[in-house]
Amino acid sequence: MQEQTAAAGPAPRPSVTFRELGLPEPLLRAVDDLGFTHCTPIQQEVLPYTLLGHDCIGKAQTGTGKTAAFLLTILTDLLNTPPEEPRYAGEPRALVIAPTRELVLQIAKDAADLARHTDMHIVTLIGGVDYDRQRQQLERRLVDILVATPGRLMDFHSQRQVHLDRVELLVIDEADRMLDMGFIPQVRRIVRQTPPKSHRQTMFFSATFTEEVVRLSDQWTHDPVRVEIEPDRVASKDVEQIVYLVEADRKLDLLLNLLKQPEAASVMVFANRRDQVRRLHERLERAGISCGILSGEVPQPKRVKTLEAFRDGSYRVLVATDVAGRGIHVEGVTHVVNYTLPEDPDDYVHRIGRTGRAGASGTSISFACEDDAFLLPQIEELLGQKLPCVHPDPELLVSHRRR
Repeated sequence: MQEQTAAAGPAPRPSVTFRELGLPEPLLRAVDDLGFTHCTPIQQEVLPYTLLGHDCIGKAQTGTGKTAAFLLTILTDLLNTPPEEPRYAGEPRALVIAPTRELVLQIAKDAADLARHTDMHIVTLIGGVDYDRQRQQLERRLVDILVATPGRLMDFHSQRQVHLDRVELLVIDEADRMLDMGFIPQVRRIVRQTPPKSHRQTMFFSATFTEEVVRLSDQWTHDPVRVEIEPDRVASKDVEQIVYLVEADRKLDLLLNLLKQPEAASVMVFANRRDQVRRLHERLERAGISCGILSGEVPQPKRVKTLEAFRDGSYRVLVATDVAGRGIHVEGVTHVVNYTLPEDPDDYVHRIGRTGRAGASGTSISFACEDDAFLLPQIEELLGQKLPCVHPDPELLVSHRRR
């Protein structure tokens, strides 16, 4: 059958409220608790279809509200449809696959927030966390929603700890990222273990629609509705963007002076490589800045604790690689600093999306030096706008470091 299309055009309809969608009362209470009343564009386009059981292909980046869209669909279906009996341990009714540990944990946290007035049991399976503890989570209660990275899910499936033949709803999130990270062969094996696509509801999301991504979406979905939220609607109008033209050896002084400004209350600082992040974290700590570090070489339990410390304000600054740029939602981030410009323009959009969320204003500051200023044109092309490039005021370059 021909694919249905619900493209988000340039003049969207007046925003729909969650109450108008007829969500179950426990979910409406949770949405009210979280302070949300109206749908984001992707929620408004997706939910009328997915709540009726249609498959969905969504082109949307992080920060658009896509996670809540598929979670509300899952929770509504599970609440409205009593499970078939008997059920057994390790048999989830809904499965969400995501490429990174951080994204899995964020999705599970969002699911718990939305399911707070239900008795849904949500389990995560990720690498870097004790295997037996995760196995106990599977065995303690029947699993309603399982959120997992592909590798760890395959580990549990091969050990016969997880059984996917009763999955009613399947979500594949950030498919392009999984393709980039080489996870698609594992995802293929996982999908083959679930019921046929005509016997499950599938929601498929990707920030970009390459030829390969489109081919995968065709294989895994049945008569889907397609929703596209273009990047120019993702770069929030609530984020002020500025680029400082600065010599490489003055970047640290500039950063330290910016962090001393009273409005810099909660700051994420991004660099491209693990070694850059590690050195920057050490230098900020030596300068007396309360900061955490988030990168692939930090053990998973410590990453979780660091993120929580940043959320609760114990750390005012978080230094991170792009592993933290996708899917991590921390309320109240006032500033994002690109200490090094990202080589992939999409990563710029993901980084600045950490601030200016939920109607709050935010500031994105990028440092461009002789080594990476050539990356600016492709970032501007993706954004569809020129970025203001200025030389910092002299007082922002004053060094307070001990030589």
